[in-house]
Amino acid sequence: MAVTIAIIFSHIFTSEPYLIQIEIKLYHFLLPSYQVANYLKGNSLVLAINCAAGLSIFFFGYDQGVMSGVNISPNYKDLMGLWDNEALLGGIVAVYYAGTLIGALMGGYVGDKIGRIKCVVVGCIFALIGAALQTCAQNVPWMICSRIITGIGTGHLNAIVPVWSAETSHHTSRGMFIAMEFTLNIFGVVIAYWIAFGLNTIEGGFRWRFPIGFQMVPLLILCVLINIFPESPRWLVKKGRTEEALQILGALRGNGDVTHPDVVREYEEIKDTLIVEEKQGGEPNYWDMLFKYDESNIPRRVHLSIWLQIIQELTGIGVITVYAPETFAQSGFSERTSQLLSGCNNISYMISTLMAVFTLDRWGRRFSLFYGAIGQGIALILVAVLTKPDIMAQNPTGYGIGSAVFIFVYTAFFGMTWLTVPWLYPVEIYPLRVRARGGAWSVVGWSIGNAVVMEITPPMLAGIGWATFILFAGLNFLAIPIVWALYPETMNKTLEELDVIFSTRSLLVWNAENELRDKGIDPNDPLANMPKIENGTTTQDVITDTEPSSISSGENKVEKVV
Repeated sequence: MAVTIAIIFSHIFTSEPYLIQIEIKLYHFLLPSYQVANYLKGNSLVLAINCAAGLSIFFFGYDQGVMSGVNISPNYKDLMGLWDNEALLGGIVAVYYAGTLIGALMGGYVGDKIGRIKCVVVGCIFALIGAALQTCAQNVPWMICSRIITGIGTGHLNAIVPVWSAETSHHTSRGMFIAMEFTLNIFGVVIAYWIAFGLNTIEGGFRWRFPIGFQMVPLLILCVLINIFPESPRWLVKKGRTEEALQILGALRGNGDVTHPDVVREYEEIKDTLIVEEKQGGEPNYWDMLFKYDESNIPRRVHLSIWLQIIQELTGIGVITVYAPETFAQSGFSERTSQLLSGCNNISYMISTLMAVFTLDRWGRRFSLFYGAIGQGIALILVAVLTKPDIMAQNPTGYGIGSAVFIFVYTAFFGMTWLTVPWLYPVEIYPLRVRARGGAWSVVGWSIGNAVVMEITPPMLAGIGWATFILFAGLNFLAIPIVWALYPETMNKTLEELDVIFSTRSLLVWNAENELRDKGIDPNDPLANMPKIENGTTTQDVITDTEPSSISSGENKVEKVV
């Protein structure tokens, strides 16, 4: 890991070609026989990569869930002076999302600068420092600073890990693998909840310090093991490290054969797309990505990413998961029973995510969001009706059980659909030159959506009670026409094909397709008219030829990749 840290700093503070060449050789000299790609090929390698990515997503879920148990610890409230100060109690939780927003923007830049793997290490280091500081926190300012640092680490990981997963997975299975990762995400929430539940009879600081400290375990494992996994071949091609990229593509698609037709085809698609991107100019900054329209029309993609994450939060998942005990209490259950039901609901939530593993690449992203929003909206309406005080009074036990059932139904639909797609969709639609920063904008949207829902939910539950669920049900139904009109299908298309599809100025799906046809591009086969590598290039030439100047960025190629 020390070698990786040294390499990271060499990348950040210098871009001299000869230093980067030394770094590449040093890295592969010190970790030659431990690279996973030397032992696993094809789908086995892709599965291993996504298991590593899943470890990061597990930490993300655990970190989301851990504070719900910390906040009810008497020792924590005594030490921090949080009794009768709900605003500050919630503020300590919410400041984490400010950290994730900052970390995502940092991580998007770092991931494009030094690579996906090294960005994961940077994120782990931030998160480890933050977790350690939280574990030994003694006052509110200490805890707030620690939460922000942890959030910065989480932001790095959330911005780059889905990108790394999408860039290494086959286009017919991207949805499946990212869905598997989010099963581990909810598993992290489950572990955090039941650790807190098991410790709720313990007195003293151990009750809240141990759950916070426990998150360092997956972080340490990830920080060390990530170094034996392959870098994104797309990022390597972008940096001119073509032989290394081909070795990894060979392991991913050709069972180790770099001349396999699937390997060469994918390499050519990547390279041809980068040639087009080179003609469109350099890498835009965050501000330009948001407002400057060019041939790639990146602002369209940024706004789609941000708003899909915000809409995800507005479908009401925070109300059900974070405030589940209060929700079950509104259904007439005792405090202890509400806590048990909340834990069981999390387990059901985790199991439901397995449905997405089998459906996202068969039914598509759009249809998944459609049926998810319908199921969630209906479930929330029924929860609202059954928890309305004058109705609940007629049969508290029966209607209480009924409302609990529909809370379970809601989280099941969310786990099958809206949990995964808003994280998968953004990493599919950006061009390679800004894909990591595109992932960062997605996390920005998630942070904004979370902050809004966390802020408005407590007063809504206190003020309008059961009608809160009616409001969020309406937002679910409102999401359907928005997705139908603005979000094209991405299922079973390569990242390079999607780059062309999302390059239109038109926002509406049907107008965008017509715009592509007017340019002579078939929306169902967008790369058919892409410029090809000229000058009689053969398969073997593709493996050894020289990159365009902006793709190589002045970097030398690796002589041999182990």
